[in-house]
Amino acid sequence: MAENPRARKIADRIHEITVRALEHEVRDPRLGFVTITAVRMTGDLQHASIFYTVYGTDEEREETAKALASAKGVVRREIGKGLSLRLTPSIEFFLDALPESAASIEHLLDEARVRDRAAQEAAAAAQYAGDADPYKKPREADDED
Repeated sequence: MAENPRARKIADRIHEITVRALEHEVRDPRLGFVTITAVRMTGDLQHASIFYTVYGTDEEREETAKALASAKGVVRREIGKGLSLRLTPSIEFFLDALPESAASIEHLLDEARVRDRAAQEAAAAAQYAGDADPYKKPREADDED
């Protein structure tokens, strides 16, 4: 099923407004180095899921989550001002697990490269268990015929 183009445009606009609101309107010291990574809208434009990442420790992530929860009203007010919709969508912040997923995938790829290298080295030193060409060859016709 294709994505609603109007919902995509509104999600992009909400992304811009949210970033601006967090930079200029929200004055919470618990708000760390936050990056808004994505915004997803429902098809009826009534709910926006805002995904974010935080640079720092787990403690800083928790504090930033609390700060975003308390700033939800301010951000929603700014979204309502910036959009020309009949109803302002409700918003919810979600910690984006993309950096952790990317790190684990990169680790798995590194492990696969090491195993591939070991397999290539083992193959280079390998010898055939039997003849080099295990297939039977057709008998050659005798020249006596």
